[in-house]
Amino acid sequence: MYLQLKNKIQSGEFISLEITPVHGGSNADIFEKLNAAKLKNIIDAFVVTDSPLARLKSDSVITAFKLQEYFKKPSIATLTMRDKNKIALQSTLMGANELNVTAILALTGDPAASSNQPNVKGVFEANSTLLLEIVKCFNAGIDYSGKELSVPLKPILSLAVCNSRANNPKTLQKKIITKLRFNPAAIITQPVYNIENAKWVKSIFDEAKEQIKADTELIFGFFPVTRLKTAQFLNSHVSGVHVPQFLMQQLSAAKKIGKEEELKTGIKLSKEIFQELKSFHPKLHLMGANNFKLLDEITA
Repeated sequence: MYLQLKNKIQSGEFISLEITPVHGGSNADIFEKLNAAKLKNIIDAFVVTDSPLARLKSDSVITAFKLQEYFKKPSIATLTMRDKNKIALQSTLMGANELNVTAILALTGDPAASSNQPNVKGVFEANSTLLLEIVKCFNAGIDYSGKELSVPLKPILSLAVCNSRANNPKTLQKKIITKLRFNPAAIITQPVYNIENAKWVKSIFDEAKEQIKADTELIFGFFPVTRLKTAQFLNSHVSGVHVPQFLMQQLSAAKKIGKEEELKTGIKLSKEIFQELKSFHPKLHLMGANNFKLLDEITA
């Protein structure tokens, strides 16, 4: 799966799909809905979230393993720095490796304060670059302390994330450069909603990549916006995301007519943006809160 995923990311086209595990003991319902969706035929890999917003969900590695076994497509397990220290992170990577889950998306993680669990404390020994460094050590045959591994691991593919919007482009570029130094297979952006934004991010990324001489690929994140309240939330509360005014205005006008018109307009706009992004840079990461029917409409 390692080489299959690496080669596909580096090829001309690549589409990954975000999967959020359930708050419970079985992901069977998610698997059934995904199996019934046309979407499964166009995606190249799954990216399994790690309790996003610090809301308790089933384990990302185990879910990634089961997706990989069921659909015979690579799975990327997200790991955050929020919940685990260096020992636990390394232990999880070792266990994942034995299950042939050899692709990891490294995140710092949402703050523990946003959790729906009582009195949660975040670990946060460092940010996501520590996890990228651990993967680099493992790929060199040693653990983070420098001790040689008694049994070498299969090669691990790392991925990282970046914002799609910043007040200071140089600040964003510095953050990208920091991650590129670990030579991840790809960097996935926060959602992008127009070509101008996509070109802006890509120019910053390309310049950073040229400086570091990395072979990392850029993947644009995309989250369909079908409601004005969703667009407003992303624009106001999600760091590093910009929803353009034309999208807000059209959703606002449609909302005044009714919910059905608002949804219809949102689907139409999202489909247009998806196709434009795909034509410009056909490496995309789809996010949709497991709403596979909606994503079927958007990607058709």
